[in-house]
Amino acid sequence: MNGFISAIQFLTRLPIGKPGTFAPKAMIAFFPMVGLMIGGMAAVLDLLVLQWWARPTASIIELIFLIWITGAFHLDGLGDTADGLYGSRPREKALEIMKDSRIGAMGVVAIWCVLSAKWSGMIGIPAGFDRSLMLLIIPAYSRAGTLFGFKFLEYGRPGGGTGHALFKEPLEFSAFWGVGIPVLLSLFTGWRGLWLNAAFIISTAAILIFYHRRMGCITGDMLGAMTEVIEAVLFITAACQ
Repeated sequence: MNGFISAIQFLTRLPIGKPGTFAPKAMIAFFPMVGLMIGGMAAVLDLLVLQWWARPTASIIELIFLIWITGAFHLDGLGDTADGLYGSRPREKALEIMKDSRIGAMGVVAIWCVLSAKWSGMIGIPAGFDRSLMLLIIPAYSRAGTLFGFKFLEYGRPGGGTGHALFKEPLEFSAFWGVGIPVLLSLFTGWRGLWLNAAFIISTAAILIFYHRRMGCITGDMLGAMTEVIEAVLFITAACQ
């Protein structure tokens, strides 16, 4: 239970459990569950706001909710990662830029593109059961993707950093049980679920290969960027006709 509470406190701004609960080894496995919880709240919110507004307005409200519930935690990582990895800077220089709290032009562009992609994807998902299910499982998928980053890439800041404690021990494959939850739920969406799983596999693998070739490592910022990009790709995929 400490692992789940720790994951909620780490990934969201929800006031759950004793303040300061931090169980880095135990909480990683619960990342997909936290994503499912976030998605569940977004799906309920969607059902409510669609009673008064059309899908474009409802989608922007839900997008704002996703930003708020996470405290823009992952978006901050996306902006820092875009600033650091832009161009052909050496690894150490890129890591230095990512550590800078200021955001640059590439960070702003990356955040704008990802949020635009999410919003357009949300608009394109028709109202009904499939829409609710997609809003439920896509945040779980995006956080499940980060487990592969923990497993297959080394941490890029051995001297410290936001994610340092999460990389102290190798991640066992037994921690991947949560990845199966959105996969199983996606089967209820028919062919959309097949496309969604394909997009999840391809986007996760592509990001990890890019990180490996570009940096040979991963950081907390890069994990946050990974979460945001996977989520955007899956919302766009879910909107396919």
